[in-house]
Amino acid sequence: MDGTQETRNARTTDRDGSAAGGGLSGGVALVTGASSGIGAATARALAREGFALALVARRTDRLAELAAALGERGGGAVLAVTADLRDAAQAAGAVVQTVDRFGRLDVLVNNAGFSMPSPALDSDPEDWDRMVDLNLRAVLRMSHAALPHLLHAADTGPRGVADLVNVSSISGRVPRKDNSVYSATKHAVCVFSEALRQEVTGRGVRVGLVEPGMTETEMTIGGRQTSVTHGLPQDSWLRAEDIARTVAFMVTQPAHVAINEIMVRPTAQER
Repeated sequence: MDGTQETRNARTTDRDGSAAGGGLSGGVALVTGASSGIGAATARALAREGFALALVARRTDRLAELAAALGERGGGAVLAVTADLRDAAQAAGAVVQTVDRFGRLDVLVNNAGFSMPSPALDSDPEDWDRMVDLNLRAVLRMSHAALPHLLHAADTGPRGVADLVNVSSISGRVPRKDNSVYSATKHAVCVFSEALRQEVTGRGVRVGLVEPGMTETEMTIGGRQTSVTHGLPQDSWLRAEDIARTVAFMVTQPAHVAINEIMVRPTAQER
């Protein structure tokens, strides 16, 4: 065992021999797509766990409202970062601003996404580009920018572990007609997550993949989504808070436990 691993083990083992990891006070999390839906719910869930937060999205007013609400609840410090993650410089800049403000980064939640269901023949290729840019390229760019800081947090932080969580979709595992490009981007995130996990898990960075089924968010509510709702009545769909609890569950495990993949479907959803 090398000195680095000995140090990590000493930091993350309690007196009774169990590994620590649940105490998150002082940790810093960055959440993308934080202006609504799953991202906003995840930010609230992580604030309750004691994280300082960087909230990243395009809508400045929504971010400001959430940051103010979290501050009123007495959570940790909050930084709102307005950024369009389809732009490589803005994606990297969001990580830089976070580390400049808080001095570290312990958790990255790649949640931002976009969907425009349509038969391939009738689709607008610009919608395809937007899905690829936001659902896949932004995940790659944010992960690349954050990894050095996550590795540093795992090596030097009190938990001895850091987390990178990608919010994908059940569509990445079960492709359906009229949703081909969205499914393709989400499948790519699944594959990337597992390959990245193998690269960094030995260095204390856990990579988790969350794959929601039908979830009630701004993106899924509306006529454009009717072809991919699986015939489920909306009152049976998941809520954003259901997925937020899943993310919080992943990142609050003891340091020796890695929850690498969770599918979350409505009880009524068959596939």
